[in-house]
Amino acid sequence: MAKNLLIVESPAKAKTINKYLGKDFTVLASYGHVRDLVPKEGAVDPEHGFAMRYDLIEKNEKHVDAIAKAAKSADHLFLATDPDREGEAISWHIAEILKERGLLKDKSLQRVVFTEITPRAIKDAMTRPRSIAVPLVDAQQARRALDYLVGFNLSPVLWRKVQRGLSAGRVQSPALRMIVEREEEIEAFIAREYWSIEAECLHPSQPFTARLTKLDGKKFEQFTITDGDTAEAARTRIVQAAGNALQVTDVTSKERKRRPAPPFTTSTLQQEAARKLGFSTKRTMQVAQKLYEGVAIGEEGTVGLITYMRTDSVSLSQDAVAEMRDLIARDFGTRAVPDQPNVYKTKSANAQEAHEAVRPSSALRTPSQVARYLEDDARRLYELIWKRAIASQMVPATLNTVSVDLAAGSEHSFRVSGTTVVDPGFLAVYEEGKDTKTSDEDDEGRKLPAMKPGDRIPLDRIHADQHFTEPPPRFSEASLVKALEEYGIGRPSTYASIIATLLFRKYVELDSRRFRPSDVGRAVSNFLSGHFAQYVDYDFTAKLEDELDAVSRGEEEWVPLMERFWQPFKQLVDEKKESVDRNEATGARELGTDPKTGKPVSVRLGRFGPYAAIGSTAEDAEDKPTFASLRPGQSMHTISLEDALELFKLPRKLGQDKDEEVSVGIGRFGAFAKRGSTYASLAKEDDPYTIDLARAVFLIEQKEEIARNRIIKSFDGSDIQVLNGRFGAYISDGKLNGRIPKDREPASLTLEEVTQMLADTGKPMRGRFAKKAAAKKAPAAKKAASTAAKKAPAKKAAKKTAAKKAAKKAAKKVVKKAAS
Repeated sequence: MAKNLLIVESPAKAKTINKYLGKDFTVLASYGHVRDLVPKEGAVDPEHGFAMRYDLIEKNEKHVDAIAKAAKSADHLFLATDPDREGEAISWHIAEILKERGLLKDKSLQRVVFTEITPRAIKDAMTRPRSIAVPLVDAQQARRALDYLVGFNLSPVLWRKVQRGLSAGRVQSPALRMIVEREEEIEAFIAREYWSIEAECLHPSQPFTARLTKLDGKKFEQFTITDGDTAEAARTRIVQAAGNALQVTDVTSKERKRRPAPPFTTSTLQQEAARKLGFSTKRTMQVAQKLYEGVAIGEEGTVGLITYMRTDSVSLSQDAVAEMRDLIARDFGTRAVPDQPNVYKTKSANAQEAHEAVRPSSALRTPSQVARYLEDDARRLYELIWKRAIASQMVPATLNTVSVDLAAGSEHSFRVSGTTVVDPGFLAVYEEGKDTKTSDEDDEGRKLPAMKPGDRIPLDRIHADQHFTEPPPRFSEASLVKALEEYGIGRPSTYASIIATLLFRKYVELDSRRFRPSDVGRAVSNFLSGHFAQYVDYDFTAKLEDELDAVSRGEEEWVPLMERFWQPFKQLVDEKKESVDRNEATGARELGTDPKTGKPVSVRLGRFGPYAAIGSTAEDAEDKPTFASLRPGQSMHTISLEDALELFKLPRKLGQDKDEEVSVGIGRFGAFAKRGSTYASLAKEDDPYTIDLARAVFLIEQKEEIARNRIIKSFDGSDIQVLNGRFGAYISDGKLNGRIPKDREPASLTLEEVTQMLADTGKPMRGRFAKKAAAKKAPAAKKAASTAAKKAPAKKAAKKTAAKKAAKKAAKKVVKKAAS
């Protein structure tokens, strides 16, 4: 009997598929990507056709070895990684590794693809194997090479001109630019005052409120009235003209249809999960991955509940549509089923790899039936996907909108509208969420009393209300994903990682679930926009994505694409390394003059974040400036001179305690309280500008109590001590820290024992105390290190030799391959 080996990405998927294929198959997981570019310069070689140097990913080596071992005894190999570019590339890498190890001789190796993990889909896919799609692999490798070349060449420029440790991503940079430009738009926004006028009507059957639409015979618009006096005068004229009632002059009724939204793509799933469930994009994709890979559903066993969740497509298979229509007829009646299936077209011209939309693998598995088998997040997301898919195949909703015009004399008029649902259609199942509501949507659900022309409607009161225009809102996760999709930046599989990277790098912060750029993020974005404008331009980034899509379809070669990008990019990078001033790059601002000293006051971006300075920061300045860190919530782009000067009121003297002065200040490592020689860090909730004496003393004494209990044991004539640490007892001589065996009582240790332990396990101290300790105890530390060197066992040398051998062996595994 033939031996078959099938390779997938995740162990959960492997476990599920193994049950479907039976004992003739061995199913193993690669645990994601198996190789990546070596993490150093030269991994992509533009001088030799963009040849790429790959190395095995260390954490997945054992999984690759398991695959290789199984491949030796298999007759047929099937690569069943995910049905996208990343999955295709993983299959290619696995095939290349097996080929290099000589394990594919006289064996068939084929690619199989499925978009849902169900018995029918898996068995159907196995009847239609194919070869690895080289264009998809080329597109993925071109993307990876582009990201690598941008990162390894642009990031060092940021280190020199802005701040160490920064990075610039090819796709994350335009996303950051969006957030920064929105923030600048908000800061530049000037609010405009306007007034509305409304009438509170007392209809006998139901009170309602109507909005003014005509004033003094002219159309009433948003900025018709822009001050309170004019508003009150207009209100008085209307009241006098109306008397005690408004007269109905016109009643219009209009019936309209609203079509259901299409089933989910990756983007719309992320947007809707953010709006309705409060999920981040990362959380949405993690939960969707589990639903796709399989969940144990009672007697049915483990089954994938949804189709593949990385897709641009809104199409549904004929089988899926037929099943949905049957379910709709069963549960909502035949009137809810349209005569012909609803067909949706993808807006994007580059729908990725023509998958189906995200849908339940079987519409018959209703949310109520599977709820008890799912964790809360999975249950809520599955319900959202199921409802959206079912609603997409239902009849439109029929809505009736009634608008009533009411006159106040001959010169003034009000209007009220209400919308009622005549036939709910798809709304019986699902309604798409919105980021903002229109006035028409505000009217929905409002039911008006019956009125006809000539009716007089009693008035309660007419009131004028002040309003101010508001700036555009900051991006939420949902609106940012929507904007990225509209601009064509990134692809479905990248949105979550783009957002995660921006947050991880602290380029942006989430404030009330909205993105606000940090000062570092603004500096990075403004530097790139100012000096690498083409490469963070939305159209350029989108065009590059289109070209990558063309590569994936086999319409374009990837190396010419890389060459067109690389030459001008490298030339610009080399030029900007020398020509950009750092203060300009970081957005430094001169705020004015300090009234006390007459010196200039500025704000700048430093190694540890934004700060204010009084005095010249030039290297050749006669007097050194004084510095103060900005407070949480302050930005160097918006802080005023007055607020900056407030920062220099630290350190503050709070008073005396135990005949010593107590003060608070901000140092390199944050805010602190000080009494004598004792420094105590302030807690997150403490504000150094408002903290009182009692609280400061409490923190100081808490610190002193910890210090008193820190020393477990000291030894006469030795710098070695047994100490209490954050993670338990340890030994230290002020320069080296050593471990204590778990079976030893720290207080019972002898000098000989701790000296040997320090020699065997001692590691150099790290952090701010290491330099102080090294300066104070250099002679003692030197002696301890010498003793340690003499007593170190021979096995250490053996370990070192073994490590070198292992490094050489790993180096041999590096392969140099052109991605073609």
